Amino acid sequence: MTVHELDDFTPAYPVLRELRPDIGSPEDFLAQAEQQRAQGYRMVAAVSDGEVVAVAGFRSGLCFAWGRHIYVDDLVTASSARRQGHGATLLAWIDEEARRIGAGQVHLDSGTHRHAAHRRYLTSGFAISSFHFTKTT
Repeated sequence: MTVHELDDFTPAYPVLRELRPDIGSPEDFLAQAEQQRAQGYRMVAAVSDGEVVAVAGFRSGLCFAWGRHIYVDDLVTASSARRQGHGATLLAWIDEEARRIGAGQVHLDSGTHRHAAHRRYLTSGFAISSFHFTKTT
């Protein structure tokens, strides 16, 4: 398995769609991905036997609450490749990238029903530090 940052997000579409089924067609996905890239979004992929098996989309930021940080928007492993360490490998890559850019923290949100993901995050050193509130307007 290799890990590398994607310049072309196209190969990530089938995997990311497992996490975000409402992202629409490949064309819709790429159009939005380019808008997000313009705002600092980046994507890294785990590749095994020439196939993207896991992806992480993230961005760096600076705020009073967290200082310089990385926020992981998306992290998913293809259902056919789960429990093989791909998610942990991507999180380790992101940790290294955080150190490289001088970010002192890595943040992510996870749906309350995603218990297996929560185990992965806790095993990778994350702590449950807050509640995330949403409101539809």
